Amino acid sequence: MDPLLLGVIVGLATIAVLMSGISVGVGLLTVSALFLLIFDGSRSLQMMPEIFFGDLNSFTILSIPMFIVMGAAIASTRAGADIFEAIERWLTRVPGGLVVSNIGACALFAAMSGSSPATCAAIGKMGIPEMRKRGYPDTVAAGSIAAGGTLGILIPPSVTMIVYGIATETSIGRLFLAGLVPGVMLAGIFMLWSIFATWQAGGLEVFQARSYSLRERLEVLPRVLPFLIVVGLVLYAMYGGIATTSETAAVGAVACLLMAIVIYRMWSPRAIWGVLRDSTRESIMILFIMAAAGVFAYMMSSLFITQSIAAWITELEVNRWVLMLIINIFLLVAGFFLPPVAVILMTAPVLLPILEAANFDPYWFAVILTINLEIGLITPPVGLNLFVINSIAPEISLKTILIGSLPYVLCMVLAIVLLCFFPWIATALPDALMGPMIGG
Repeated sequence: MDPLLLGVIVGLATIAVLMSGISVGVGLLTVSALFLLIFDGSRSLQMMPEIFFGDLNSFTILSIPMFIVMGAAIASTRAGADIFEAIERWLTRVPGGLVVSNIGACALFAAMSGSSPATCAAIGKMGIPEMRKRGYPDTVAAGSIAAGGTLGILIPPSVTMIVYGIATETSIGRLFLAGLVPGVMLAGIFMLWSIFATWQAGGLEVFQARSYSLRERLEVLPRVLPFLIVVGLVLYAMYGGIATTSETAAVGAVACLLMAIVIYRMWSPRAIWGVLRDSTRESIMILFIMAAAGVFAYMMSSLFITQSIAAWITELEVNRWVLMLIINIFLLVAGFFLPPVAVILMTAPVLLPILEAANFDPYWFAVILTINLEIGLITPPVGLNLFVINSIAPEISLKTILIGSLPYVLCMVLAIVLLCFFPWIATALPDALMGPMIGG
């Protein structure tokens, strides 16, 4: 059978299996085993266990559960509420300061936790009721938190970026740096839209703010700064060549867990066990998907599907930006149905050779890919952040949350366009701190 036709059949079968509700990892293994058995014989199945466990045999992968523990320790405390309070008190005189504070708090909490749903839940529990109480429209209150939560997979340290780095064998430190400036830029675009939408819906009276004394502004900082310092030191150790990604992640995880115990008095063994249990559960889910995706990639390569797709796209006589547009549309659609980790593991190894042949920077593309996947977090049918917001603010209908989130989707599209016109937004910082890429 023609490999391209076989690739279409594999794609449709994969979509059908994953849409059935089966877990992503099990679905990928099932499809891989089925097509290997039919087209490559039973002997090929003997390679599956070796590939499955071999893809996990990497020291770098240890950073994933460590960063998850780090984020879970922070998410289990009042750190999110304290970050919101701290920023709100310092930005109280800024027009639209409350919604700006919420998005800023989302960005900071995302940098500490690396989790979009956790960011939505932690900041939204305080931010949404407070915005509604002060007269902000429900669409802005819900939409800004749902969108702000997506920053969790872009601003470092990001588990999604780690997965991309492992899948494409690129530098995780450089990936983190590449996501930093675009993450701040995207947060700024969110803030500008939120201020405009609030002014348009409620008038200037909504921007009236409460006054805080200097003492009130300073008293919340001791509970927030230690976590921010740890994140800063983790990133400094990584970029400064002091320690590897896995080593810094381990130190950061222990430090955040200890601070959660000391600062927030999380003395209960049950609470500590809850952090470790939830972290283990999420880590196993991600690692299982990674291993299954490795088997899936082996099946695609063994049946010559990956090579044929890459050759076919390379031979297309289209402008490189038309190619990028096609890839963006594909990633956008994939993000509607699949979690970010699964999309990265299934597509990045196939797309990277094509992008390098078209002279696109792999670190710049990592940011483009991540923003596309962020859009999937606030759009149906999966739209995980939408359901998180609905669970913490059930008085706001899912329809209202969706309507409020759609303008932020356009903000993300704008960010992608800006990155296409000005790639240095993503590449300047890593080039400045780590040196230009060889051959770049």
